[in-house]
Amino acid sequence: MPDAEGGSQTLERGLAVLVELGRHPAGLTTSEVATACGLHRSITHRLLVSLQRTAFAVRDDAGRWRVGPTAAELADHARPRLRDVAAPVLDALARDVDATASLVEVVGGAAVTTYVAEPATHGPRFSYRLGNRDPLDRGAGGLAALASGPARPDEPARVADVRAAGHVSTAAELNPGAYAVAAPLPGWPVLAAVNVVGSREELLTEALAPVRRAAQEIRAALT
Repeated sequence: MPDAEGGSQTLERGLAVLVELGRHPAGLTTSEVATACGLHRSITHRLLVSLQRTAFAVRDDAGRWRVGPTAAELADHARPRLRDVAAPVLDALARDVDATASLVEVVGGAAVTTYVAEPATHGPRFSYRLGNRDPLDRGAGGLAALASGPARPDEPARVADVRAAGHVSTAAELNPGAYAVAAPLPGWPVLAAVNVVGSREELLTEALAPVRRAAQEIRAALT
């Protein structure tokens, strides 16, 4: 239905409903949406059905409406991609600390290396291959990635300490002679962390500030 200025009142109402659903992750009933948006219940129902047909909204078995996958996909397209943002930062980090820097993401219950930046040095170093999978309850990368999300009842006890500190350091926890420093990357759709690993014990102190700065730079891309 066009309005006096040539816009679409129906579209504006549908967008208002979608915005209201986005404000309530636990979902709303049709009546609650109607009240919040100041619309008649029958109009609200038709709008919700249209949003459901296009997957902008979904309805659960209890009759509560939530934002659907199409809206989430649209939001993903609008935000920067984590790996695209992280790549140049990690390349610089690897040069700065002279050690392998990587992006770690939680995928399928494991800490998966999704980007690797190698230092220019030709000396001995620990390297992570792309797609490397490590446990989440051991190793700097996995612990920091878990700490990038909200607290969960079933998470390892160490994760709360990492979340509070903003970083974690480990020595020979996954590989003999390997020293690692990692920092969480909160705010992204996936649980993730910046990770640095090397063969020098000094890395635990030398890389701490650079790793935290790298995490802050990557996080700043969201804002």
